[in-house]
Amino acid sequence: MKVLINNREYRVNLNSKNGNGELNNEPFEFIYTREGPDAFHVKWKDKPYNVQILPQDPRNMKIRVNGYTYEVELVDKFDELLRELGMESLIVSKISEVKSPMPGLVLETLVSAGNEVKKGDPLLILEAMKMENIIKSPTDGVIKDINAIPGEAVEKNVVLLTFE
Repeated sequence: MKVLINNREYRVNLNSKNGNGELNNEPFEFIYTREGPDAFHVKWKDKPYNVQILPQDPRNMKIRVNGYTYEVELVDKFDELLRELGMESLIVSKISEVKSPMPGLVLETLVSAGNEVKKGDPLLILEAMKMENIIKSPTDGVIKDINAIPGEAVEKNVVLLTFE
């Protein structure tokens, strides 16, 4: 996955199970502990870092590392392909529901029925394989129903919420 930090590009492949991965094709290992809902203590190359994810639009996420703020954009292979083809602004889709991408535990719903959301807005937090995954809105719309209940386990492809 491509990660842009303050408009500087990095290539990251991460194995979330063991904290190993590659950064720009160089192997690395990191250790982290959760300090709060959006706060982590990370050990990278034997150096400690306090990391906080700042609440805002997830398409233009900001994180604070040891007091310094960085703008972060995650670009997956599909985003990259659309950009290369010049098609990112041409896609308009009508999506009526959001399904669970994997089995997991619903930790928190971040929206309510009737809320208006934009594409990329966080909808809920799903824990899977000991990692918290923020499920984002695939489209602009208004939330109709929320089927996801915090504390409830869900299977893959279960409808979590619907749009009007």
